[in-house]
This record gives sequence, C-alpha cells and structure tokens, in this order.
Amino acid sequence: MTDAMHIVLDDTAMVAAGRGNILLSRLIHRAHAEADWFLYAPACALVEADRTRPGTAEHIAALPGLTVLDLDLSAALSVARDTERWAMAHAAYVAQPNPERPDGARVATTAADEWKGRPVRILDVEP
Repeated sequence: MTDAMHIVLDDTAMVAAGRGNILLSRLIHRAHAEADWFLYAPACALVEADRTRPGTAEHIAALPGLTVLDLDLSAALSVARDTERWAMAHAAYVAQPNPERPDGARVATTAADEWKGRPVRILDVEP
C-alpha cells in the first residue's frame, strides 16, 4: 500500500466542481499543492459532465494538478462491456488497480447511491 492519494472524478463531481463545491475545491487544491495527491478526469466522464453543464470540460481540463485520461484500447473494451453509462464505466475502469496506481483510486461523486454494486471505493462529495 502506498501513501499516495489517487482520486477519479466522475461526471457528477466534475459538474459539482464547476458549481463551486467546497469539498471538490479542497481536493483540487491539494492535488495542485501536494506531491502525493492525484486527480483524474476520465474522458468519457468529462464528455458527460460537459453535456450536463456546458463549459465544464474546459474548466476541468484547465485545472492544475488534474490529469485527463484518454479512452485507450483496454479502457474502450471495458467500457464497451458495460451496460450502464459510459461515464461511469470509464471512471470505474480508471479506479481499478494498475501499475501506476497499485492500490487503485477512489471515485469522487455526488451520486454515491448510483455506484452501489460496483467494485470501487467511493468518496462522497455531496455537501
């Protein structure tokens, strides 16, 4: 287990960040200011957030300390197998352990109930 904190923003968290959610503002600040804090925006979730609240994609992509993750082949295959929303499927894929994030990541969301039954750790940022 590492001391690094890896957090994936789902589409609801991205929209909430654009609306000034204080908890997300703090996460964004920590990811910018501290070496072992990392925030990720999966591309599919970024698209869904921008559909919900136009302008969100540009806002999120411009944040320091945040990495936008592309839909590479293995992510695309995982998303294609999911029968739910692409945004959720891509965020869940990114949260799984991998060589860069051996302990996986938490998914920040304002809709924790929608994540029930998925094998991810949730960080509820609903104020």
